[in-house]
Amino acid sequence: MELRHLKYFLKLAEELSFVRAADKLFISQPPLSRQIKELEIELGATLFERNNKRVILTDAGKFYQKEIQELLKNLERINIQAKKISENQSGEFRIAYVSSTFSGDISKLIQFLSAQYPYVNFRLYEVPTVKQIAALEEGKIDFGIIRSPLHSPKIDSHLWFKDSFSLVFNRNNYSISSEGDLESLKTATFVFFNKQYAPYFYDALLEICAQYGFNPKVVHESNNISSIIQLVKNGLGISIVPTAIMKSHNYPELGFVELRKTALFTDILLATPKGNPSEISQAAIQFLTEQNLKDEY
Repeated sequence: MELRHLKYFLKLAEELSFVRAADKLFISQPPLSRQIKELEIELGATLFERNNKRVILTDAGKFYQKEIQELLKNLERINIQAKKISENQSGEFRIAYVSSTFSGDISKLIQFLSAQYPYVNFRLYEVPTVKQIAALEEGKIDFGIIRSPLHSPKIDSHLWFKDSFSLVFNRNNYSISSEGDLESLKTATFVFFNKQYAPYFYDALLEICAQYGFNPKVVHESNNISSIIQLVKNGLGISIVPTAIMKSHNYPELGFVELRKTALFTDILLATPKGNPSEISQAAIQFLTEQNLKDEY
């Protein structure tokens, strides 16, 4: 028995006419009749009653039709899943992240994925949120770690965690122990993200300063969190950064004060192209979510 026997049987069971079934199968009637006869002989069962006027399914034929339809549906599902597994076991998987996320988490993710999918070549890129959204929409990256907001019908997202904001300063230049000391920063030099690089982030920082009663004197801008931290570390200004930054930039000369008074938070999202149920993406989301829960406890 071959797969074509089953497909021929289902088409004849649907049409109940050798002429119409043969026409839709793009074969002549004699080969179709022969294939059906071979199937019945192999099964040892009569599937059709036929005469010069009509073709009808026997009870055995009706049972066989139902079971074979289900079998072929499962076969199609198996084929699709096998293709996905094959694609996930070799080739390239592109991951992008924003610089203000903790690089240690990204490193652990790559270690985990590399162990799970040893034949995949993982490409890692540091890309701002705005450019990541465009790349995800165009299919140029497979997985993105971005900051909200996200407004795209072409992208699926999963909340990784909510991040608060913290003031960061050089302890040698400033003595700040609480949020109440922020009033003394009205004349201080600030280092912010570049507005074109992270427009939402830039506006959020201005709003935070406004909530504390002053407009920041922004002298230096950068499109990289490491550069911002380095400028602050070198005493060239102070900044407001995502609180999670403390995990990767916990230098002795730096002080951090979490800004609890403000109600502003930034959501960290795990993003994938819309309708792309990649096994690797799902594994990455699960790993990072579980990793975040471990960090909380």
